[in-house]
Amino acid sequence: MTLPEPRKDIRTLSVEELEEALTSHQEKKFRAQQVNQWLWEKGCTSFDEMSNLPVSTRQFLTCQFTFHTAAPEIQQESRDGTVKTGFRLHDQSLIEGVLIPSGNRFTACISSQAGCQLGCAFCATGKLGFTRNLTAGEIFDQVIFLSRLAGTRKKPENTPGHPLSNIVFMGMGEPFLNYDAVQQAIGKITSKTSLGLSPQRITVSSIGIPEMIRRMAGDDPGYHFALSLHAANDKKRNALIPFNLHHPLATLIEALKYYHQRCGKRITIEYILFAGINDTPTDAADLASFCRNFPVKINLIEYNPVEETGFSGSDDPTIRHFITLLEKRNLVVNLRRSKGRDIQAACGQLSAERKLKIDH
Repeated sequence: MTLPEPRKDIRTLSVEELEEALTSHQEKKFRAQQVNQWLWEKGCTSFDEMSNLPVSTRQFLTCQFTFHTAAPEIQQESRDGTVKTGFRLHDQSLIEGVLIPSGNRFTACISSQAGCQLGCAFCATGKLGFTRNLTAGEIFDQVIFLSRLAGTRKKPENTPGHPLSNIVFMGMGEPFLNYDAVQQAIGKITSKTSLGLSPQRITVSSIGIPEMIRRMAGDDPGYHFALSLHAANDKKRNALIPFNLHHPLATLIEALKYYHQRCGKRITIEYILFAGINDTPTDAADLASFCRNFPVKINLIEYNPVEETGFSGSDDPTIRHFITLLEKRNLVVNLRRSKGRDIQAACGQLSAERKLKIDH
């Protein structure tokens, strides 16, 4: 017996493929644009929501296609207003996205994978192992939900425009190991026929995969690129980020030089400060030497505790001294204070915990 082919996820189809599917069912060609608007502008998650389509058309779509959505299921709110949402995927995997407030501005921290295969020593997500890449639709679902959540908290009279101020791909997973889906999702997020968010308000963060940095440079993206460095000598970075064993800093530097030459953009360096590990004057000198290769901005990040890692964060005097040493070398340095730490929503803490149900 021949088993029927599984239905395709409708959000994997182009407009042209939608047109072909609909016209083969004797539907008018413009229906494809209506469907596409429901999918990528209104963010619907079922065919029944497509109210301007005839019932017969919706029935046809239901029979032919499916939705693989990231459905919000659990939620926690921090004392500082940060909100972490757990999204259930069609295969029962759970991922997390975070809405981070700053005054009347809101940043959405988005996941690109369920779990992560890189195993960075300090990261809770790395301890989960890797399940799979997310689809562009599942990435988009996180943005839509967090954007709507921001809209309920924003004061429209003070801040006109899109509810989200920024989007950062700094959640679960390594974006460059799911490059195509991330690019497609960003294309939808920034499209004038979809959310219309400026690419200048999007940052993609990676541990630095040289071949993918070169590919990104070739695509000349409108978004910003941030490198999760965390150590500027190979011995220490090998211990923190095992991927560095196979792609040492010299290889990474060459790829970053190529990116800067092609795109002309300043690179953001993210550097978590671990007590007694990468926070000494020698480490500051190593970081400064690394940063002389291209224009940079350095974001120093407080370490957020993760059980069973054995790491602790640098104290305030050490952090201040580290900043001073970098500024004396004429480097631009920002200190990013953690938000959402009390609900394990801060940098490196996402591990898809099942705690609070969302109130519908």
